[in-house]
Amino acid sequence: MRFVLVLMALWAVVTAAQAETRMITVTGQGMTEFVPDMAVITLGVSHQHETAREAVADVAVTSGAMLTGLSNLGVAPRDMQTSNLSLSQIWDHNSPGKPAKNIGYEANNQVTVRVKDLAVLGEILGHVTAAGANRFQGLHFALQNPQPQIDEARRRAIADGKARAKLYADAAGVVLGELIEIRDAGPDAPRPMAMARDSFAADMAMPIAKGELSVSASVVLIYAIADE
Repeated sequence: MRFVLVLMALWAVVTAAQAETRMITVTGQGMTEFVPDMAVITLGVSHQHETAREAVADVAVTSGAMLTGLSNLGVAPRDMQTSNLSLSQIWDHNSPGKPAKNIGYEANNQVTVRVKDLAVLGEILGHVTAAGANRFQGLHFALQNPQPQIDEARRRAIADGKARAKLYADAAGVVLGELIEIRDAGPDAPRPMAMARDSFAADMAMPIAKGELSVSASVVLIYAIADE
């Protein structure tokens, strides 16, 4: 019983000390901008036929031609991945009073491609449509190694948080004390740049403007207010 009472007394002392600690809490923001060195495109092939065999065969032929062309343009096998492969029935619901009728099959093959040579990106987009790709899910730019940019954004977030804390302390007429706690809110990934399939022609290379992307980071800093 005495041991429990001692623990309760120590807890009360610690809690009181924490309550008496005056603090400044700030959120620091950091951002870095960079030129992307990689593009990721998601595209696919879809065919319909009366039989499943024909639908699958057409998709296989078109997909093979598309992947062969990508390889010839310098895309490595490890940068091409099937992300969805499906076969579904097509139903006719247009006969009132009668049950739906199966009128064929639809086969789909969706592929995600990483393009690490942006100089040939426009040519690649022209090739895949010429080869028969009829599903374009989008394109976004990225970095092959984003970690240095993420680390720099975090360093800038810390610097921004320190500056904010010093400003608030000076404005409030108090002395900024030691850093008590750091909480990382994590980096924000660059947003994908969407692009519709109709925005490029199948018989020509599409000029692409990659521009710049940015990554941001947030951090929460808690400082003590020092005794004057």
